[in-house]
Formats: sequence, structure tokens, C-alpha cells
Amino acid sequence: MEQLKEQRVHSVFEKISGQYDFMNNVISFKQHTRWRNDTMKRMAVKEGSRALDVCCGTGEWSIALAKAVGASGSVTGLDFSKNMLEVGKKKLSELKCPNVKLIHGNAMELPFPDNTFDYVTIGFGLRNVPDYLQVIKEMQRVVKPGGRVVCLETSQTTTPIVKHVFRFYFSVVMPFLGRLLAKSYNEYSWLQESAGEFLDRNELKALFEEAGLSQVTVKPYTFGTAAMHMGLKQT
Repeated sequence: MEQLKEQRVHSVFEKISGQYDFMNNVISFKQHTRWRNDTMKRMAVKEGSRALDVCCGTGEWSIALAKAVGASGSVTGLDFSKNMLEVGKKKLSELKCPNVKLIHGNAMELPFPDNTFDYVTIGFGLRNVPDYLQVIKEMQRVVKPGGRVVCLETSQTTTPIVKHVFRFYFSVVMPFLGRLLAKSYNEYSWLQESAGEFLDRNELKALFEEAGLSQVTVKPYTFGTAAMHMGLKQT
């Protein structure tokens, strides 16, 4: 089952890579950028830090992290879709971000030693992995003691009216937009499935704690349709 999900997700992102950034802006009404900017403020990233962006996709969060860590810091972005990484590498070349390196890899088994990074992030990628807890444990493993693991992801709202609207939007409107604008109905149908099946913010907080992270803070966005989770690795 895990392998089937991994294969399906890989196929989806390989196909939609060229339209991914455009469709992200359309589907979220650019709210994902606002959510990420607020998350970055809460992270208070220090210059000279070393950061890892898991499931980095086309590198949007990797680029934001690169600006925060500055020339003396470094950012590694990891993703298992080579097509998404190629889009990201083109952006990095255009923006001249020499302190970012994008590599091909699997979030389930991060290719880094323990205690390597000051910050480890994952943005809108956790819901697509076969085992949520395994990925969070891997992120906890590679972050340094005193470092932070941060997840920004869709979430399950508890407001009844918003919940129904959100479900309709993801199950009907989003696949329609995928077909209309990106010629990818099936792929955007999968993305709404993964969002609909994902954990609520309390369940995800519990997984952060189970993975060994402490002082886990949660910040919901837009009526709880998305949320930030940030946990500390104890020294």
C-alpha cells in the first residue's frame, strides 16, 4: 500500500511540475505565500544557519529560507520528483541563489547524518508521503539539538460551514481548475484526496510529540484549512 501511494504521488508531481507554481497560486488564491511568510516570521531564522527543506518541490520555501540564512548560511532542498527539481533549479539560476542546493531523495529516508541542520521544513508535502510519522522522525533525527522542525500543511477545519465549503472546493472546484488550466484533472483529483484524508492539527501535533519533538506550537490559518506545526529538538 505504501509503495502504491508513493508511485502514484511521484507520477502526479512528475506530470504537473510545469504548472505547479501557477496552479498553487490559483488554487490557494496566493494564500500559501501569506501562510509561509507568517511561518518564517515565527521561525525567526538566524543568519548563517543550515536548513533542510523536505519535499521542496519547485523550491519556493527553499528560496525563502536562503534569503533568511544569508550568504553565510546554506539550504538543501530535497524532493523525489526530478521534474519538480528541474523547475526549481531554473528558478535558482534566474534568481542567483548560490547558497541553495536541490537534490533528489526520499523523505522517508533522509540521506544525512544525525544532527546536521538548524531548521528542517516541509511545506504541503507531508500529506503525500506513505508514513507521516516516519518522515517526522527522520526530520527530528537530522535536526540539531536546539533546532526546529516545521511543517506547513493543509488541515481539517472544525467549523461546520467552512468544512462543507472546503470539501466542495477541494473535491469539485480544484479538479475542475486542474482540467481547465493545467489539463490535469486526475492529478488534481488526487491532490484533493490527499488533503481530505490528512490529519487535523491536534493529531499532527501528537505525531510531532511522538517523534520526540517538544514545545510544539500550532498556528491555524484561514479558518483552520491550513496549519503550521513547529517543534523543538531538546538539547
